[in-house]
Amino acid sequence: MKKVLLLLVFLLLTGIFLRSDEMPVNGYTPVFMSREGLDNSVSYIPGAREMLRTGKIYFRAPYIFVNERYKGVHVINNSNPAHPVNEGFILAPGCIDMAVKGNILYLDNAVDLVSFDLNSKLVTKRIRNVLPEPIPPDDASFVNLQNRPKDYIIVEWKRGKG
Repeated sequence: MKKVLLLLVFLLLTGIFLRSDEMPVNGYTPVFMSREGLDNSVSYIPGAREMLRTGKIYFRAPYIFVNERYKGVHVINNSNPAHPVNEGFILAPGCIDMAVKGNILYLDNAVDLVSFDLNSKLVTKRIRNVLPEPIPPDDASFVNLQNRPKDYIIVEWKRGKG
């Protein structure tokens, strides 16, 4: 329960919100996060977290990394394949892709590319604005966000109007 409360406080403090006044795109409404909030949004949360909307899976012995679409990456210790252990979660709003080289996990954090050290569990580098904003899951060819807030970035698309 404490983890849920901490996550809710974090989301409120970092400025993530759903714009209910936006017109849905193919039935999806954009979720925005402030630039400042995005810059400080990647962190490691120890302990298991329920997997809801999983995406890509990456294996680097002894770990399995499972993307939670738009949310981050589950870290699963597979040292004993008969009993894998869900050790933690790397919170990264807007994350849909990842790769590992050595001890560095590279992931997208909405429009930024982030290097995350798996040993220290800290961000080692962030390259801002090198990726396009996430598009609606139905791959809308045109997204008109005339009322978008200044200095806010799309980190997710929610089904429905909020």
